Amino acid sequence: MDTVKKVLHIGEKLQDAPSKELTTSELQELKDKYAAAKQEQVFAFYDTLSVPEKAALFEQLSSFDPAHINKITSAALNPPKPESADAEAPLEPLPESATASILDSKAEDIEKWYESGLELIAGNKVGVVLMAGGQGTRLGSSAPKGCFDIGLPSSKSLFQIQAERIRKLQRLAAKKAGAKEAVMPWYVMTSGPTRGPTEKYFEENGYFGLEKENVVIFEQGVLPCISNEGKILLESKGKVAVAPDGNGGIYQALVTSNVMEDMRKRGIQHIHAYCVDNCLVKVADPVFIGFAASKDVDIATKVVRKRNATESVGLILLKNGKPDVVEYSEIDRETAEAKDAKQPDVLKFRAANIVNHYYSFRFLESIPDWAHKLPHHVARKKIPYVDTEKGTTVKPEKPNGIKLEQFVFDVFPMLELNKFACLEVKREDEFSPLKNAKGTGEDDPDTSKRDIMEQGKRWAQAAGATVVSEGGEGGIEVSPLISYGGEGLEKLKGQTVTAPAVLEKELA
Repeated sequence: MDTVKKVLHIGEKLQDAPSKELTTSELQELKDKYAAAKQEQVFAFYDTLSVPEKAALFEQLSSFDPAHINKITSAALNPPKPESADAEAPLEPLPESATASILDSKAEDIEKWYESGLELIAGNKVGVVLMAGGQGTRLGSSAPKGCFDIGLPSSKSLFQIQAERIRKLQRLAAKKAGAKEAVMPWYVMTSGPTRGPTEKYFEENGYFGLEKENVVIFEQGVLPCISNEGKILLESKGKVAVAPDGNGGIYQALVTSNVMEDMRKRGIQHIHAYCVDNCLVKVADPVFIGFAASKDVDIATKVVRKRNATESVGLILLKNGKPDVVEYSEIDRETAEAKDAKQPDVLKFRAANIVNHYYSFRFLESIPDWAHKLPHHVARKKIPYVDTEKGTTVKPEKPNGIKLEQFVFDVFPMLELNKFACLEVKREDEFSPLKNAKGTGEDDPDTSKRDIMEQGKRWAQAAGATVVSEGGEGGIEVSPLISYGGEGLEKLKGQTVTAPAVLEKELA
C-alpha cells in the first residue's frame, strides 16, 4: 500500500493525507471489507469528495476493522447474563491482608513506606502516567482540562500544579539519596482533540521546569460512534464520527504508543497512574509506591472513605472472590447502609474509587496477553451525524447512538487477590475532583480552589504558624515547589500568616 501510510492501531494520529489518487484495487478491497460487515454506508459520499478528502477517509477507515467493531458493539449491547450463582454471590469488603489505611496505620509503617518510595524514585525506578484526554467542556472551556485555571492566587493550571509536584519529589528523592538528580518520567495520555493543544501548552510553558525528554505525550485510541441501529456514523461526508475509547484504553495505548518500550529502556519498575482533574492528587506519592512495593502486588489502588450510604461513588470490594469495582446503582440499600462489625460507626462498604492506581511494570508488560479480554461498555449520547440518504447534517435532541468505552478498573478481577492491594487515604488531603462548571457548588473550580487553600492552611498550622483570615475567610496556597505534602515548613513556627496568602518562594 504505497499511497497511504498504513495505520497501525485504532486511534493513531492521522498523518497529512497524500494527494495521490488511490488505486482501484485498494479502494475496492476496503469497500468489500465494510460491505461484508454491512457497514458500506461509510462510503455513501466517497465519489463526491476531493482527492485529499478521499485519501483521508480511506486512511481513517483503514484504521478500523469493521467486523471487530460489529463484534464489540454487539457484546456491549448484549452483555452475557451472569450465572445465577454469580448474580447472587455476596459482596464482601477486601480482606485486611489486602488493605491499609492512612487513617489508622502506625506512624512508623507510614514512614517506612515513605522512605522506601523515595528510594525507588531516587533510583529512577518510578514512572508517572497521567490520564488527560478530557476537554473542559463542562467547565465552559474547549481546552484540555489540564490547562484549566481553578482560580488560585497564582493562577496555576492543573498541569502546572502536577508538574511542580513531580519536580519537588525529584528533589526530595535526590537529596535523600545524596544524588545529583532523580528522574521520574511523566507520560501524559491525551485524546485526538487534546493532543495538539496539550503539546503546544507544554511547549509554551517550558514543560513547567521539567526536562522535555522526560515528558512523553501520547494518545489514546478512538472507536467509531454507532447509531442505535448498529451503523457506524459519519461526522461529515468525509469523516467517521469517533470518540475516545474510555480510560480503559490506557492499556492498549501504553503498548501502541511505545510508552512501554520507553519505560523498559529507562528501567522503570513502578508506575503511578491518575486522572488530571484531581487538584489534590499526590503525584507518585512515595507512601503509596512504598506500600505497593512492600506487598509485591501488581495493582494497588487508593480509595477515600465513602461520605455516607447514598454517595454516588463506585466501591472497591470483593466480588466472587476477586477484587472488583461495583457502581453505587448496583448495590441495594441494605448493603449500602451496612455497618462494619469491628467499627460500628463506619460503613462496611466504604472504599470509594478515585481512579488513582499503582501498577508493577511486570504486569503492564503482559498487556498484549489480556487487553482483548476487557469488555466494552455503552454510553448513550446525542451524536451529530450526516444522514447518508439525504446528505444533511443532523443534530439530535435526544440520544441517537452509542459510544463504546473501556473502564480502567475492568482489569481488577483478572488478578489473584494476593496481587492486589488497597490504601485508604484522607479525602481532604488527596481527593478533590473538578467535574462541574463554576457556581455548581460541588466538584467545581471553587471547591478545587478551596480544598487546596484549606490544605495549605492546615499545613501552616501544623508547622506552628498562626493563621488569621481577612473577613473570616481564606486559606494559604503553598507552592508544590515549597512543599510536596506539608514537609519543609518548619520556619513558619511562631509566625502569623494573614490569609488568603501564597507561599511561592523558599522560606527564609
